[in-house]
Amino acid sequence: MEVVGNFPAECRYVLETLGEVYANDAVTKEQKMTSAERLEFHRQRSQPLMDALERWMGKQFSERKVEPNSGLGKAIKYMQRHWKALTLFLRHPGAPLDNNICERALKLVVLHRKNALFYRTMNGARVGDLFMSLIHTCQLNGVNSFEYLVELLRHAAQVARRPAEWMPWCYPTARGPD
Repeated sequence: MEVVGNFPAECRYVLETLGEVYANDAVTKEQKMTSAERLEFHRQRSQPLMDALERWMGKQFSERKVEPNSGLGKAIKYMQRHWKALTLFLRHPGAPLDNNICERALKLVVLHRKNALFYRTMNGARVGDLFMSLIHTCQLNGVNSFEYLVELLRHAAQVARRPAEWMPWCYPTARGPD
């Protein structure tokens, strides 16, 4: 994205190609495909796009269309160096297209670390860490963290007896009907 101002046509090609790959992935999610079905779908639809992108990147240097030390040249070299990892979704069932979930988790950790500077005691920091972990786990599982914590308090005896049944990913079934 940093070089789009200097190389708009080239960047448009790369972004549109990757956009098609992400559109394909959206189809796999809409149709609730299994990991194996998703892999086969991407091999049929996304593999040709990624192969064309790889050839295009090679031509940029071989046909001297791009200087290797330019912003675009550096971006292309970066993609080429990481190509095996970037195309893992075409070889391994269930491999994600990107690591955005990890990056978002790291941002939460950094924010929490910054906020933790204001804890008065080590015990307060441990409690804050516990809550941060619970809240993030709830978010990852599509659970309202406030409602989850309230339910844990309301059913403290049951939680103490069978804590595994009250994890964020399975607590609605442990709780039973309202």
